[in-house]
Amino acid sequence: MIAILDNIRSMHNVGAVFRTSDGVGIEKIYLCGYTPAPVDEKLGHIRPQVAKVALGAEEWIAWEKRPTAWRLLDELKKQGYTIIALEQSKRSVPLESVHLTKAQWEKGALVVGHELEGLSPAILKRADIIAEIPMAGKKNSLNVSVAFGIASYALAFNRKK
Repeated sequence: MIAILDNIRSMHNVGAVFRTSDGVGIEKIYLCGYTPAPVDEKLGHIRPQVAKVALGAEEWIAWEKRPTAWRLLDELKKQGYTIIALEQSKRSVPLESVHLTKAQWEKGALVVGHELEGLSPAILKRADIIAEIPMAGKKNSLNVSVAFGIASYALAFNRKK
C-alpha cells in the first residue's frame, strides 16, 4: 500500500501520517500539491514540525513530491493500482465494508486530502473505491491524520486472506 496526501496544510499532520504509515506497513508516501515535505526543498534541511511528530519515520519511509495528485493517480491506475479515496461523498461506502485482497493491499493507494475541503472532484472521479468513516457525533469530521490512521489500519487488518 502507498499513501497519497493531497494539499495537506499542516506539517504536524504530515508527520503523523509518516509515523502511522510506519506502523501499518505503508511502503511509500506521495506528497502532492502544497503538502509539505519532510525536507524543505529550498533550504535542504529537515522540517522540525514534521520530524517532531514523525519520530524518525520520515527518514526510512520512502516519499516523493508530486505537483498534482490526479496525474499521479492516472499513472498508478495504468500500473494496476486500486485507488481508495477517503472522503464523504454520494458514492462513498462505509469503511468497514471495504475488504481488500492481499494483491489489492500490495497495489493499493490510500488518498487523503485537504483538512477542510477534502478531496477534489478530479481525485474522486479517479477513485475505484470511495470510503468514509461513519460518524456518530455532530461535527461529522475527523483530523486528517486521525482519519488516515483509522482507514489505513482498517484496510490493513480487514484484508481477505
